[in-house]
Amino acid sequence: MGRAPVDLAIKRAPRQKRAVETYERILGVAARLLVDIGVERISTNLIAAEAGIKVPALYRYFPNKYAVLMALGDRLMTRQNAVIEEWLARSSNRTEPDALIEDISFLLERTVEVTRAEPAALAITLALRAVPPLQEVRVSSHRLVSDLITDQVAPRLPGVPRAEIWPRVRLSVELSYAAIEMILEEDEVDAATVTGETAAFVRAYWRNWLSGLDQKDSHD
Repeated sequence: MGRAPVDLAIKRAPRQKRAVETYERILGVAARLLVDIGVERISTNLIAAEAGIKVPALYRYFPNKYAVLMALGDRLMTRQNAVIEEWLARSSNRTEPDALIEDISFLLERTVEVTRAEPAALAITLALRAVPPLQEVRVSSHRLVSDLITDQVAPRLPGVPRAEIWPRVRLSVELSYAAIEMILEEDEVDAATVTGETAAFVRAYWRNWLSGLDQKDSHD
């Protein structure tokens, strides 16, 4: 039998100033606890106690601890996705197939910058990967990003099936996120070096594939 689905939806969005402050305090405490004690030991009771509120006040917004963690993950992924949209916009007026990959360093560097600015970013990232109720959320976000990028790439490659483009985009997305996670985890690595090397890998991968398409077209 499969796992019963976990409710990850926020019950209500805060509107009044005091409610917003309470909501943000809950998220701030949850982020700190995620770093200090780990996801297994976090509970709604502990979050509420550390936030200085009663448990029912927390339950006004979140049905369980996973929904709190989901809100943290959603905020991080939303800010990362905004960088992707910025990156896509930079090349929106260029029609050549390799316009996006030539600008990949910008995407990686800005994503690292935004991710580092988010409290508990590494702990949130690891929770999204490790906690079963949250894993599909991370995968769905990466698929959405892959869809956005493929939507930009496909018109630049007329005649190439989307089914051939999307998996390559998806692999590039996963490689990029893995590099960003490595930067957050390893104090001994230089972020600029990692983003530079990752950009070089992605460019080489796409140039090799695009070169193969050009050769195929010349033989047709």
